[in-house]
Amino acid sequence: MTMSKFMAFAGTIAALSSLSFAWSISGGVFSNMGQPLPGVKITSSNYPEVNATTTDGGSFSISSETDALRKTFIPKESIQFSHNVISIQNVKANTITVSVMDALGKVAFSQTQHNVNGTLNFDLNRTSAKGAKFIRINADGHRNTYQLGKTVTLLKEGDPLPVFKFAKEGYQDVTYTMKAETEVDVAIQMEPGASTPTSSAGVTDSTSSAAPTSSAAAPVSSEAVSSSSAAPAIDCSAKTLKSDTEIMVDGRKVIVKFPNGNFTGDKPVPMLINYHQIYGSAADWVNDSKIGKVALADGAISVYPDGAMTPNAVMGQAWNVGPCCTTADDVTFTRNFVKELTEKACVDPKRIYVAGWSMGGGMSNYAGCFLADIIAAGAPSAFDLAQEVVDAGCHPARPYPVLNFRSSNDGVVNYNHTLSQVIQSMPITFMGAKETFAEWAKMDGCTGEPKKTSQKINNGQYDCEIYETCQGGAKVGLCTMNIDHNEGDPNMAWDFLKQFSLP
Repeated sequence: MTMSKFMAFAGTIAALSSLSFAWSISGGVFSNMGQPLPGVKITSSNYPEVNATTTDGGSFSISSETDALRKTFIPKESIQFSHNVISIQNVKANTITVSVMDALGKVAFSQTQHNVNGTLNFDLNRTSAKGAKFIRINADGHRNTYQLGKTVTLLKEGDPLPVFKFAKEGYQDVTYTMKAETEVDVAIQMEPGASTPTSSAGVTDSTSSAAPTSSAAAPVSSEAVSSSSAAPAIDCSAKTLKSDTEIMVDGRKVIVKFPNGNFTGDKPVPMLINYHQIYGSAADWVNDSKIGKVALADGAISVYPDGAMTPNAVMGQAWNVGPCCTTADDVTFTRNFVKELTEKACVDPKRIYVAGWSMGGGMSNYAGCFLADIIAAGAPSAFDLAQEVVDAGCHPARPYPVLNFRSSNDGVVNYNHTLSQVIQSMPITFMGAKETFAEWAKMDGCTGEPKKTSQKINNGQYDCEIYETCQGGAKVGLCTMNIDHNEGDPNMAWDFLKQFSLP
């Protein structure tokens, strides 16, 4: 430990009855014929201490209060919260990052300081983080999360809600992510076959009189991406949006482009969201995005939203990817325009993808943390995950397939871990290309070694590493180029994206 009282342990494993985000889950595991399955091993990617097995009757019950789960506590007297001011006392650390989150876990404020010895104060009244609910503190690699209220309560270590894997020899693995802090009568269905990860589909409410049935959807092959045979049964007769247009959502423009040729709008097709760079716009990016044109040519709808203005318009329009570079809620904005477009246009809601260049690539990575329930996969270029977002808690709703394109000689976003202060009031720490790759592989529960390939495309060398055995059928990749601050190869990116569909 490198911190004194602030990072001092309570000394023993303890229980805290008022622990926020405490979770519990119970239910049963069944075969596809509805028979209970005993001996199913249950583990968790974000709670490594979970190690349970179903009973002879196929039932299970797991909670954060299980004795096997480690709980580490820090004296709450070291942190005070009064009148929206956070005071952290007795700090001694080489590097400390303090992140403030709202009730949904979205980072509203983050700050990193070095060589700290003493007391830190943060006045949230001077930031956009008023009404904060949680604070996460990372001091020299030791991380804890607290709930802010009349008193400061330490939350348990790890992600707020766990991701479970159910495994049994002779059956396909099933991954299930909890959606509430308490879940009962959860029914997990396992299909016979080899032990290959599947999505968290196959979960039903056991109050139904029918035996559990699976709703798993296999990833769509690249050859079938525009085929109606792979699409769900969606009635497009009332969908009126069928030609290029602009819509206004939350006061911002969203440009919508439809495929040329024989597109009729009567069969659901994929949709690609294209996020522009900082100091860019939807109008610029609709002309410059290479992957947008590739997706259109392959029969997909291509969408170009406008970012919000940076403080004092110093860098034009941008995206809020945690600590930088606007104060807009781009997660809600994306949800809102996706909702409107799926209602008005014949979009396949299970095949919505994101891509972007520079800060648009940052938003494509950020979408994996907070939009994985509606985004099937992402292909970011020339931007990393922000260290502050990872420290504060990136919680994908499901394993998020992602392929990052990064240049080893990028002169704008360094290939390695680095701090950026392009907007002085909003410093952001790029994790680095390799670190972002490793973090996604960790969050997606990837195993084995990544598959490595190398090829030359348009005079650029692409050295790619892709984990192909991740939870939920996801894949995680990094393609390293040597062509400066570049979007990456659009055909490679689109071929990666269209493999995947939501469960």
